[in-house]
Amino acid sequence: MCDVAVDVETTPTALLTGQRLADTDQHLPALHQVLELVDGRVPLLLELKMCGGNAAQLCQEVTLNLAIAHGPIGVMSFDPKVGRWLRRYAQHVPRGLVIGEDTSWLKRWLALVIAAPQFLAVHRNCLGRVWVARIRKRMPVYAWTIRSAAERAQAEVQADALIWEADGRPRN
Repeated sequence: MCDVAVDVETTPTALLTGQRLADTDQHLPALHQVLELVDGRVPLLLELKMCGGNAAQLCQEVTLNLAIAHGPIGVMSFDPKVGRWLRRYAQHVPRGLVIGEDTSWLKRWLALVIAAPQFLAVHRNCLGRVWVARIRKRMPVYAWTIRSAAERAQAEVQADALIWEADGRPRN
């Protein structure tokens, strides 16, 4: 996003927020700035990306930011330790698990047990699979990343919400 190679986990916030977004005059905002800007006007879904770092520390910092937030906000991650931490220490925060299309059944099962998610975000190619339909009976299933009208048309009937970009956006 900023055309710089930095390790986000070890770079101080002040240095990150000083980075310009590629091809713009805008700077990368801190989470609290995004939350203040949105101010509860729309629901937010935050994905925490772990790169082998400390899930507990990241979750703690994010939930401190969420304490000032308004409106519905869910937190999700590929890393099931994020869901486990939220379940233990921030039960008020809706937690989700992100699952890719190539995730093995064993890894998926273990992640579900560890994270105990309240919703799933699955790759759009998973939508026709039996395991997704089974889970959808127990919790909402979101589909990512929807990039075209055709993908949107398919996903609208097989998922409860869409995570989109470009032409996958909802109709007006």
